[in-house]
Order: sequence, then structure tokens, then C-alpha cells
Amino acid sequence: MILKTERLKLRLWRETDAGALYEYAKDERIGPIAGWPPHRSVAESAEIIRTVFAHEGIFAVTLAEDDKAIGLVGLLLGSDSNFDIAANEGEVSYWIGVPFWGRGLIPEAVCEILRYGFEDLKLQSIWSGCFDNNAQSKKVQEKCGFKYQYTQESQLSFLNNEKRRELVSRITREEWVLKTVVK
Repeated sequence: MILKTERLKLRLWRETDAGALYEYAKDERIGPIAGWPPHRSVAESAEIIRTVFAHEGIFAVTLAEDDKAIGLVGLLLGSDSNFDIAANEGEVSYWIGVPFWGRGLIPEAVCEILRYGFEDLKLQSIWSGCFDNNAQSKKVQEKCGFKYQYTQESQLSFLNNEKRRELVSRITREEWVLKTVVK
């Protein structure tokens, strides 16, 4: 499956993306703020593509003109989510390599995932979380129409079981339709 926007192509991950994934995921500014450790090798990135990213609904974010993986946007449904949500709901997650920060690419990718989730999958709501120190991720959620719902404590084992506050937001199908119509 391939989803397209004006500037992006969202496609399934390939093992051949391991080098590109490692290039961005080794950066200390990416993983820890999102809740995962920086990648240590191309081999580790390849293993993550084979295991974690091989899940349906996990897309490589690529620029339309070159097809090189520069980030991720994923949509986990129902019980596959990290949150306790219904079968007709989803959870979106995302990140992008540092050289692409500040260009509006992840909000563009998330908006396409919202369209896919609400129009194609007929979901009733989509959730997203970010740690309270991740201002960029919080901005993405706000731009895309998510509304804060609650805060939960999350424990990060790779950071010596450090606890962090996670802000959980949601957008319903009705809110998304209103936001889309107002554009």
C-alpha cells in the first residue's frame, strides 16, 4: 500500500531501507524523546524493520521525488495500540530525521494517516501520545486537530526505568470532518 500527499509518499518499509533508517535513528535527538533508544548499527535497523516495522499500518515517510526513508508514520488499530482503545479506534505515531525538522512534513504525513484512518478504515477516533518534554510532537498533534485527553506515567526501560509523563490526545471522526470542511 502507498499513500501520497503533495510532497510525500508513505509506503511500507523494506529491508533495503536499513541504511537510511540508521542514518536518522542513530541521532540522540530522535529516539529518546520519542521513547526508544538510538540505533547502534545498520544491522539493528534492519532487524527493527523486519520485526517492529513489518506491522501493517507502519509506513516509511519518503519525499515523493526520491523514495528514501526519512521518517515513520504508523497507525496501530485497536488492541495493537499502546493505549486501551476500542477496535474501531487507532493510534498514530511518527518521527522524522533531524535534517527534515521544521518543514511541515510530519504534520502532512499525519494528516494523510488521519484521512486514511477515517475515510478508508472508517475509524471512530485516532489517539496519539507524546512525552511532556517533546514540544515538536505536541505541535504536530495540535496542527492536525488532536485534543488533549489525559496524562499518564510511562516507564522507559532503556533509560534505566526512567518515568516520563505522556500527554495523550485524540481526534474523533466528527472533529476531523469539521476540520477538513473548514480548510
